[in-house]
Amino acid sequence: MSPVLKTVQTTLSLNKLSSRNYPRKEKKLLQHGSCSFPINNVQLSFQGGLEVVSNVNSSHKEKTCLYDDGELEALPHVQTLREFPQEELVAKVVMVRFDSTILLGGKLDLSSLSASKALYTIKYLHECGAKMILVSEWSRKINPKLLDAQAVADILSSVLQLKVIALRCISCKSPLRREDLQKADIFLLENLSEYKEEVANCSKFAELLSSEVDILVNDSFCQSHKVLASTVGVARFCYASMAGFSFEENLHQLKKIAKTKKKPYLAVIGGGNLKSKAAALQFLASRCDALVFVGQMSFQIMRALGHSIPTNLVERDARKAALDIVQFAHDKNVLMSYPKDFWCTNQHLPTELEVFPAHGVSASWLPVDLGPRSLEEIYSLVTNSKKIIWIGPVKFSSSKPCTVGTSKLAQMLCKQSQCECEITIVGSTACEVIKNESNSLSSFNVLENASVVWEFLKEQKLPGVMSLNRAYPFEIDWSVAYHDASQPLVVDIGSGNGLFIMGMAQNRKDLNFLGLEINGKLVKRCLDSVHQSGIRNAYFIGSNATTTFRSIVSSYPGELVLVSVQCPNPDFNKPENRWSMLQRSLIEAVADLLASKGKVFLQSDVEAVAMRMKEQFLQYGKGKLHLSHDQYNIRINGNAWLEENPFGIRSDWEQHVIDRGAPMYRLMLSKSTGS
Repeated sequence: MSPVLKTVQTTLSLNKLSSRNYPRKEKKLLQHGSCSFPINNVQLSFQGGLEVVSNVNSSHKEKTCLYDDGELEALPHVQTLREFPQEELVAKVVMVRFDSTILLGGKLDLSSLSASKALYTIKYLHECGAKMILVSEWSRKINPKLLDAQAVADILSSVLQLKVIALRCISCKSPLRREDLQKADIFLLENLSEYKEEVANCSKFAELLSSEVDILVNDSFCQSHKVLASTVGVARFCYASMAGFSFEENLHQLKKIAKTKKKPYLAVIGGGNLKSKAAALQFLASRCDALVFVGQMSFQIMRALGHSIPTNLVERDARKAALDIVQFAHDKNVLMSYPKDFWCTNQHLPTELEVFPAHGVSASWLPVDLGPRSLEEIYSLVTNSKKIIWIGPVKFSSSKPCTVGTSKLAQMLCKQSQCECEITIVGSTACEVIKNESNSLSSFNVLENASVVWEFLKEQKLPGVMSLNRAYPFEIDWSVAYHDASQPLVVDIGSGNGLFIMGMAQNRKDLNFLGLEINGKLVKRCLDSVHQSGIRNAYFIGSNATTTFRSIVSSYPGELVLVSVQCPNPDFNKPENRWSMLQRSLIEAVADLLASKGKVFLQSDVEAVAMRMKEQFLQYGKGKLHLSHDQYNIRINGNAWLEENPFGIRSDWEQHVIDRGAPMYRLMLSKSTGS
């Protein structure tokens, strides 16, 4: 037997974290010309060159909220209803994907956090003046009263104390019309479970669902591991998609699982199907100090450790996965605990119960519950822990429900929750048992849908989360980014390698310049260059500005006087990618945050792209933006464009286009006074 199989750990140990070093890239000498152009009564003029040197570390820092082991890509920071401007909700048509298990259950607990958050999402939108279309799936298993949309609308009306009207059948191919939405403020669409297009994420069905809809608010976290038309598909047709209050709360609870600041961290793991959950178990082993198996998976762990178990308890094809988990836990110095004894029932005399040691269950006897030794060992681990997650039922046979062991475990956790121990309960079965023992779940973090949690623990991206607009995850310390954070701000969206920003910053010390770029490697190079050059009025942030512009720029203490979008990828203008570039929400954010008389500079070497940007800014700029070309105009193909770059500082792509003698299509927009 290998050393790892002989190892029986009896103490909890702390995991150590490691950091990564990133390679640095060489920089080149850049030269710029000179120019002048007024912005918001501030005259911009530039002249001179700029040298950028390599092999430096940026001194700029951000106050990050990364997980202890690094940020998890599976859970990006998303835009939430809480953060979305209330004034942007007035008179908007908002589709709310709600969780039927919360709002339509036969025993709706209005005092529970999940119910209060779910109700608050709808009431908040109503108070903000939004029109709402509620959508969900439901069955009579949830509540025998759920017969049709009208019956559900009546239930929601009673719960919300607001009138909810059931809309006509959505199976017909004609979309909703604005006049349909004038009859009331809150509507309910038909049961989505009746439509196969919902689970197939049919694009045409999603478009039908979202007809006349401006904003999607997803408040059904329990469906976030699925690709549905009502959660993923409709996001493509709405100009903004965000998390409701219930979704946000569940996402917050899920993120807590990955954090490891509180030690010792104990995972109590029930349920079966070890092979399909192997990646999730390794994730837990990388975070926790101990894994305590209390369900069917425990037999696979015992078998991997060299113990014999009844053949009827062996999970097919799970041996290698179990061995890998045991080895991984050993390498991480993580304790693995499994039951030491069981209450068993005789297959021939089902009413007869007897305790057997884990390695000595007699033939014809079947384990059905944790034995006293097992519970004693679990108790000793629980009472020494500062953080605990319980996921999966305490169950060893599909034919017999567990009783005593589950109750005893719940009692241990209820007691430990009073000792400043952070406890997360996962799954409807565990939540119900805890509630029965404590009469309340208020002392626990609760995630009722175990499937979502297992997918997260596998480090899989959750489709329902990924479809939401992103929000910038960090609190930016502007006083560290800039020497004087009160100076007017210039933002370049899609700043690339930063030549435009660096050139501008070198020539105008009285303005601050910010580059927003989705390519993290380019951002790091730019920050290194800023530090090496000693420039204190330029900064770069790695982010998708399409979805994070508002959350980033709204926190800046000074005025926003100029926004530029230069040479965006024309591929983003294909119909299938139209939601990827210059979404309405971004343009509205620019129009809102730009100072009076502030400018928007747009340019591209593709005329169709420049025309599209112009049309979008004029269409979605809330009437605050107008063309401002003045004496710089020239005409190409019958359209007016700026003849020269008014700033004289070129991006690398613009310089490439000029060098090959091709035209650039430029325009300037200005924000109206008093807007």
